[in-house]
Amino acid sequence: MIKLYENGIYLLDGNTIIEDPAALPAGTAKEEAEKGTIAYRILASHNTSEDMDHLKLRFDSLTSHDITYVGIIQTARASGMTEFPVPYALTNCHNSLCAVGGTINEDDHKFALSAAHKYGGIYVPTNMANIHSYNREMMAGCGRMILGSDSHTRYGALGTLGVGEGGGELAKQLVKRTYDFNRPGVIAVYLKGKPRPGVGPQDVALAVIGAVYKNGYVKNKVMEFVGPGIHDLPIEYRNAIDVMTTETTCWSSVWVTDEKTEQYFTLHGRPEAYRKLEPAPCTWYDGCIEIDLDLVECMIAMPMHPSNVFTIHELQENAAEILRETEENINKRFRNVRIDLTSKLIGGKIHVDQGEIAGCSGGTYDNICAAADILRGKSCGNGVFSLSVYPGSMPVLAALAGNGRMKDLISAGVIMRECFCGPCFGAGDTPANGEFSIRHTTRNFPNREGSKPAEGQLAAVALMDARSIAATAANGGILTAATDIETEYTEPAYEFDSGIYEKRVYNGWTEADPSYELKFGPNIKDWPEMPALTDDLLVRICSYITDPVTTTDELIPSGETSSFRSNPERLSEFTLSRRDPDYVPRAKVIRVIERDRRAGRGLPDEISRVYDALEKTGLSVDRNGTNIGSAIYANCPGDGSAREQAASCQRVLGGAANFAGSYATKRYRSNCINWGMVPFVTDEADAFECGDYVFIPGVREAVKQCIAEMTVYAVKADGTVKQFTASLGDLTEDERQIIMDGCLINYYRNH
Repeated sequence: MIKLYENGIYLLDGNTIIEDPAALPAGTAKEEAEKGTIAYRILASHNTSEDMDHLKLRFDSLTSHDITYVGIIQTARASGMTEFPVPYALTNCHNSLCAVGGTINEDDHKFALSAAHKYGGIYVPTNMANIHSYNREMMAGCGRMILGSDSHTRYGALGTLGVGEGGGELAKQLVKRTYDFNRPGVIAVYLKGKPRPGVGPQDVALAVIGAVYKNGYVKNKVMEFVGPGIHDLPIEYRNAIDVMTTETTCWSSVWVTDEKTEQYFTLHGRPEAYRKLEPAPCTWYDGCIEIDLDLVECMIAMPMHPSNVFTIHELQENAAEILRETEENINKRFRNVRIDLTSKLIGGKIHVDQGEIAGCSGGTYDNICAAADILRGKSCGNGVFSLSVYPGSMPVLAALAGNGRMKDLISAGVIMRECFCGPCFGAGDTPANGEFSIRHTTRNFPNREGSKPAEGQLAAVALMDARSIAATAANGGILTAATDIETEYTEPAYEFDSGIYEKRVYNGWTEADPSYELKFGPNIKDWPEMPALTDDLLVRICSYITDPVTTTDELIPSGETSSFRSNPERLSEFTLSRRDPDYVPRAKVIRVIERDRRAGRGLPDEISRVYDALEKTGLSVDRNGTNIGSAIYANCPGDGSAREQAASCQRVLGGAANFAGSYATKRYRSNCINWGMVPFVTDEADAFECGDYVFIPGVREAVKQCIAEMTVYAVKADGTVKQFTASLGDLTEDERQIIMDGCLINYYRNH
């Protein structure tokens, strides 16, 4: 089904894979062939430097939703922004229910509308569209680049390099700076064959994620989709595969474009957005994922990661073993709550409690129409299994109403919901404690369904394609692969009604009104002051996490925190609450110590004893002039969401550094840097533990000079000092200065 090539490959005429350079046409040079990728040409057209190995990118447009845009605009305002320099789409698809926290969600929406007037932005009202559906329909274009403050910013099937990053990177674009990044490798995703009826885009995506996530095959690279198999895939099928590339840990993605891409843009009233994109006649790729679509089966990603992949048939044949193993792995992660998945196996069949088809991955027109075909004339069951469908945009919902598919779904017992991203991050259709939910959404990380283990709540989510979810619903909640039922797929043509957006979306691009007053609700607060980095640094390890990977959902929870993301202090109270509830009180103690030091109120005895121990080893210590902060250690932090709050909340609590074995994603490491935290890497984590202090002498000079390795010192509770090595990794000149200045806001204020 999937083959990974051990080394790079040449692709001839977009179809033929060549591994042996001797088989190439005479005169072929690898250096020229690597410039033949679609990705290379798009990057070159957006690079403002003269060095293609060290990119300084400017994007064509930006996008954020309503749990990120307030912080971004506040950061950019504090950094000197006077208007949006590129189109900036502000969508309202995460806090659109306005159900928690009183008026504060709608207050954020009014802030965004006022910002669109003042700075010249595009405001998409609540429940009109999820962020990525709107950007596909109205902002993507062949050869363009879009930067979004959501990790699933992926529009590659439309010829657009979409990049999901933390808010700091969008703030840089808003003040006319650049996105600095070493040129990524490019991996060919070679598609051949044609999916069988019942095999959907999520099945293809999960098969790929299962093959490449754990081995890091595409980490921080571009996935470039090529090959003869693309031609037979509808555009929405391609879109639904493409959005899931985020879960492979790749940096971005792009596809060959063709007449179906052209038809998509024409249908949406933007024919000028199309141009043909294809690799050069001879192109070098750093690796290749070859997928035989004929052989892809209906897949399921078991809790609690999209890479925990099985075919549905494999799960059914080994149900007791796989359910037990999944259950054990879940229960190892939590202290005070357990889940029972083996009880879902009844009479040799797996019983599911809930289904969801939603968002940028599941809520596409094609997916929902296919689900309607399966459920037409059937029933989801009475009080046993529930199924909700969230279309990606109001134009999609209107088309479903117009062609009768919505009626088919409702008649089968499906609940039609608003255009809302909630099921993807735990703010919609939260299942009951102990339930098992199957979802065509983007993630199934711990608690993405909305449960709260710290309060004794735990549910489990598996990812599946809309077709198999509908088949399961038609079978009364018994897990069923769509290929195991007879269905006539009708594939009705899509009719896009542009008037739906014209009547409701405020488009202020090029019409900024500096006199327009921003509307601040009582929950919208400015960022607190962040201290500049001193010559030396003392940090206390306030959380020590040895899990193989720590997700951003564990660093800062998703659903229950959404209403507070415009209030940095209040949001910081949730930091690591799902993974280490003692982190916040530990960090607050250190924050008080640092504030007292800066106010000249002296140091507590505990810190004096740490400095005494360091001086006994011969180290020189500036007791009154050294920053004191908190830090975390995690084996591999930052998998998942782009949300900057995973780092900024630590900083608000006084965080000064992260120590890690490695960073799961480039975007999380960038978030740490943009908020002034030093991103250390060490393979000597056994030298310290939670509660130890770590002293980093000469840290400012090391950052300034980008010194590769540093000798640092762990101070134990008994005064023992242990020496170990930590490194900074690659830092651009701007990143070094941001860390020294204390955060991105300070950097722009100072420079």
